[in-house]
Amino acid sequence: MAFENGNGKIAPWALWMLLMIPEIKTPIIFVGGKGGVGKTTLSASIASKLAKEKKKTLIVSTDPAHSLGDALDIKLASKPKKITPFLDAMELDAYEVTEKHFKGIEETLQGYADPRMFGKIKEHLELAKESPGAQEAAILESICKLITMQDKYEHIVFDTAPTGHTIRLLSLPSIMSAWTEGLMRHQREQEKIKNAAEVFWEKKKDYKFNPFKPSKKNRWDRALEKMEARRELFLQTSKTLIDPSKTSIYLVMIPQILPLEETKRAVNALKKFSIKCAGIFVNQIIPKEQESDFWQTQVLKQGEILDKIEKFLKDQQRFYVYLSPRDLRGVGELENIEFTPVPMH
Repeated sequence: MAFENGNGKIAPWALWMLLMIPEIKTPIIFVGGKGGVGKTTLSASIASKLAKEKKKTLIVSTDPAHSLGDALDIKLASKPKKITPFLDAMELDAYEVTEKHFKGIEETLQGYADPRMFGKIKEHLELAKESPGAQEAAILESICKLITMQDKYEHIVFDTAPTGHTIRLLSLPSIMSAWTEGLMRHQREQEKIKNAAEVFWEKKKDYKFNPFKPSKKNRWDRALEKMEARRELFLQTSKTLIDPSKTSIYLVMIPQILPLEETKRAVNALKKFSIKCAGIFVNQIIPKEQESDFWQTQVLKQGEILDKIEKFLKDQQRFYVYLSPRDLRGVGELENIEFTPVPMH
């Protein structure tokens, strides 16, 4: 390891860096990686360290399988809860967020839909809640709104679901923005047809539902305003995510071949979105000083993977995190987790 001297000890000149947090200046921080590599512990550690520096920080778990509350050793909910004077935490409840998301859609549709059809519309919305991507879309919108809370917090740390979810999360703003814009363009085309047909509707005075009445038109205008605001929210979020002065994305892995391969793919996927990975945490490194043959074998195996990490991820800022002999829970333990930076070649 790059920071060790000939005796396998951390070199004295590096000791001062052990408790240093990576230099994080961006207000938005995402922490992602393969499942089970310690993302939650390290994202909670980053947030705890920032709070210790008296920077107002919010940490948010977006992973449906929440463990942030376990890491902080406190029960969390879907609203920010004060942990310390400078640290708040919350776990986004996928069910609650999805219900709220679709409730908003229902209210929007109710404003201009034919009342006789609204029962069927509600049935379709109920089915849509269970459709693939529905929860992700709802969580995305919540994340977008949280990102706009930059005036309240200096830093917002997102403890995200495994890597694939994180990459989809980053791609959704541009996809959904394009979808909303397409829907609005389609509606403008429908308005042209409506204007041509409106004269025929005016002759049907006894028809109970006339979509061209001024009140209905005004409702549709309000619906368009909501869609426009939503589109703008997605666009601003997308710009924030690709702006290196506003967003940092860190990946967590352990020294095993499968997490290494997934991390390499994640780094390349981020590049496609013009996003540079801010750093990689190599977690659960076993200290070299081991007496048993079993653990010494594990050290040798990890050494081989660490060599591959040096080869394939040499252009990435890296931090080593050594395996702890005890569970790390609570802010006091988390803020003292040692991040050992590895010099880049």
